Amino acid sequence: MADDQILDSAAAQIERAQADKCLRPSIAGFFDEATNTVSYVVHDPKTNEAAIIDSVLDFEAASGRTSNGSADRIIEYVTSNNLKVTWLIETHAHADHISAAPYLQERLGGKLAIGRDIVRVQEVFGKLFNAGTDFERDGSQFDKLFDDGETFNVGELEGIALHVPGHTPADMAFIIGDAAFVGDTIFMPDFGTARADFPGGDARQLYRSIRRLLSLPDETRLFLCHDYKAPGRDEYAWETTVKQQREENVHVKDGVSEEDFVEMRTDRDKTLAMPKLIMPSVQVNIRGGRLPDPEDNGVSYIKIPVNAV
Repeated sequence: MADDQILDSAAAQIERAQADKCLRPSIAGFFDEATNTVSYVVHDPKTNEAAIIDSVLDFEAASGRTSNGSADRIIEYVTSNNLKVTWLIETHAHADHISAAPYLQERLGGKLAIGRDIVRVQEVFGKLFNAGTDFERDGSQFDKLFDDGETFNVGELEGIALHVPGHTPADMAFIIGDAAFVGDTIFMPDFGTARADFPGGDARQLYRSIRRLLSLPDETRLFLCHDYKAPGRDEYAWETTVKQQREENVHVKDGVSEEDFVEMRTDRDKTLAMPKLIMPSVQVNIRGGRLPDPEDNGVSYIKIPVNAV
C-alpha cells in the first residue's frame, strides 16, 4: 500500500521485536468453544504488565443467564502468573459473544479500550434497539478510543493500533511487539475471511484492510479471534503468519483481485444466517460489555427488534 506511514511504523516495530526477543510478548490463548472465540492474555515477561484481548462472558440465550467461567479462567491465569493488567482491549463490538471486560476490570483493573469508530456502531445499533437519549453514542463507555496509528505500551513492549474496517466500521488490529491481534478481519488460511454484511460492513473495505495487514513483514504472527475448523481439519487453530495467509488463504491470498473478492464475499454472505447471539451481544458490547440499565423492577432486559433486520 503506497504512502502508508502508519503501516511503515507498524512494520518497523515488528522488525525490532523480531530482532530482539526481549521486545516480544508472551501470549496465552483461551478458546471458548460455545462461541468459537479466542481470548488472549498478552504480557511483557520483563515487567509482567498485561493486556486482555476480546474476553467472553458466558451467556445462555434460552434462560437469559450470564456466568463467568470463561472469564474466571483468565483471572486464574493472570493471578497465578502475578500479572498486572493495564489494558482490556476489544478489537470491535462483537456480534457473536458478550464481552466480559467490565467483570475483569472490576477484579483486575486496566483501561477498557476499543477503536474510535465505535461511535458509528453505537449510532447504528442505538437506533435499531431504540436505546433512547440516555444511551450515549460518543464512546464514553470506554476508557480509551484508539485512532489509526496510535501507539501504546504493555509494560516495555511497543504497541500500535491499525484501523481495519470492513467487517464492521470500528474493527482494529492491535500489534504488540511482533504479534498482531486481528479480530474478525481474517480467519485461518483454510477458512478464509470474515463476513461483511452487518450494518456498516463493506466487502471492498474488508479486502483493503486485509491487504493492509498482509503488507506487514512475512513472519508477523497473526492471532485470530475465531476458529470454526475448516472441512478436513480436526483441531481448532488460531495462530498463523502473514506469509502463510498470503500464500494459502482460500479467499484472499496473493493473486485474488479486489473485484473477485467482493463478488465472492457478497455472494457468500447472502447464504449465512445471523449469529445466534447477535442481539444480546451487540446490544451489550456497544455499552462496553455492560447490560442495559435495569428497569423499575431491578431487572435488565435484552431487546429483540421484530422484522427490523
